[in-house]
Amino acid sequence: MVDSLLDTSVLVDVLRQYPPAKLWFANQKQPGIPSMVWIELLQGVPNRIAEQRALRILNKFVRIDLTVSDVDWAIQQLSRYKLSHNIGGLDCLIASASHRLQMPLYTTNLKHFTPLLGSLAQKPY
Repeated sequence: MVDSLLDTSVLVDVLRQYPPAKLWFANQKQPGIPSMVWIELLQGVPNRIAEQRALRILNKFVRIDLTVSDVDWAIQQLSRYKLSHNIGGLDCLIASASHRLQMPLYTTNLKHFTPLLGSLAQKPY
């Protein structure tokens, strides 16, 4: 059973073998990955080898797909925070799953996620 969600920033650190991320990640039970994180991570890979490596890691997780209500919530948050906090649509969509499930979203980008999620946005390391 999924007990938390991971943002792209955490997975990038894991892929880069960043020591604090590796240590933190090794102690996690069963985090899930919002479907938009899958898309963001794959969008950022520079070549096939990196893509295959990313997919090997992503396939270890439960993917949390968005619902219509998630998209509606994300649109409301984008309208509310885009101009005041410079928060983008993908971050709103990623946050929507955390909001719906009331699960922590681990991210190194608290600047964007705290306005959306409050204390559900948590820094992992």
